[in-house]
Amino acid sequence: MNSSAMIQAVVENDMCIGCGACAAKSKNNAIKMRINDYGFYVADVKEDVFDDSIKVCPFNPNPDEQVRTENEIAALFLIEADNNNRKIGRYINTYAGHSVEHRLTSSSGGIATYTLSELMRRGEIQHVISVKTASSASTHYEYVISSSIEQVGQAAKTKYYPVTMAEVLRKIQHLDGKVAIVGVACFIKAIRLMQVQDPEIRDKVAFLIGIICGGVKSTFFAEYLASKTGVSASEFSQPEFRIKEHSSSASDYSYGCLDAKNEKHTVKMRSVGDMWGT
Repeated sequence: MNSSAMIQAVVENDMCIGCGACAAKSKNNAIKMRINDYGFYVADVKEDVFDDSIKVCPFNPNPDEQVRTENEIAALFLIEADNNNRKIGRYINTYAGHSVEHRLTSSSGGIATYTLSELMRRGEIQHVISVKTASSASTHYEYVISSSIEQVGQAAKTKYYPVTMAEVLRKIQHLDGKVAIVGVACFIKAIRLMQVQDPEIRDKVAFLIGIICGGVKSTFFAEYLASKTGVSASEFSQPEFRIKEHSSSASDYSYGCLDAKNEKHTVKMRSVGDMWGT
């Protein structure tokens, strides 16, 4: 199969989400991930790819029948989920709650951090793949592998910044033990497609933690908010997108970042208008 043309079509039609599954699947680094002019990660096909890289793309225009939609994918993986809802699909049960331990240090209720920590404490997983502060200041955030409960806690809070899984997905098969992966819906779909294609990945990835997507933001989102704090877009570092006001409501939060002197600047999100819908 010539995946090159199909992957390129996904990119050119603005459907690439930048998950990096195709890059991880491709051989000889034939596909790399890059930030485009609009501040999003997209697949960059360096040479003709004659493999099944397109099959792990969540927006593959010609999927196999067994994974044609999320309904078919759910039938393969969520076999214990007896309930079904037209809008949310298969499920075992629904719950509302928060983690007493993690709520104050999380963006919302701390349920993801609690769940991952508990899975690790019980020995059901040995590693978590999630988003943390990047080793490169210019990248800000990246997917990394955590192998302790302490490291999992350091990844708390939502990051509204483009990331790709390409590099960490290449490392999964070299990890000892089971893995949990955190991601937005289309990233999770890419992992499911990888599991269908690769039995080793299917066995290695024991849990997926899906985050409700509030709209994928470009690099310019962080830059714009940094400028609103008075810090130049070329100088800010360590952006924080959900700084809580503990004595106020959940919607009353701030954005913050460091300037070139490592001094922190913040701005109330309510002062910058509808930054979610636009």
